[in-house]
Amino acid sequence: MNILYLHGLKSKLKEPKRKILEKYGQVFAPDIDYSEIHFQPELILKQFPTTEFNVVMGSSMGALNAYAVSEIIGRPALLFNPPLSKYQSLKPKNKFTPGISTKQILIGGSDEIVNPAETLNFLSKNLQQSELDIQILPQLGHRIPIDIFTTQVEKFFKDVCA
Repeated sequence: MNILYLHGLKSKLKEPKRKILEKYGQVFAPDIDYSEIHFQPELILKQFPTTEFNVVMGSSMGALNAYAVSEIIGRPALLFNPPLSKYQSLKPKNKFTPGISTKQILIGGSDEIVNPAETLNFLSKNLQQSELDIQILPQLGHRIPIDIFTTQVEKFFKDVCA
């Protein structure tokens, strides 16, 4: 299984989380500079012209891009605190969805960086786009602790591979 993991703004995929993902397949986690261009799903995919991804994952700005990549390639996505309200004006140019792409979304109810209400508002307007599994953890902020990451990844692969 090929896993595309997209890190957040000014972040990288840390080794403990990489090890968790490697239990499920080969992890592709490109270093992305979001400083000038926040939304770049097509540029991300161009880095892997011959790789077929089975799933897409991301956190924060990476989750925004993972949402779009999921829509483009029609693959399931696991998204942590995605700033999806930015997506409305940034739709991918080459949208190709061969089928409904399931998305598991974790939202921190206490996220101080990505407004959870804006994310839920976006999702409420796009309910017919994809099959969604949304979980809100009221005490969760923007950062995803390793135990929550592990639980979400386990659930995602159990559901996707069922």
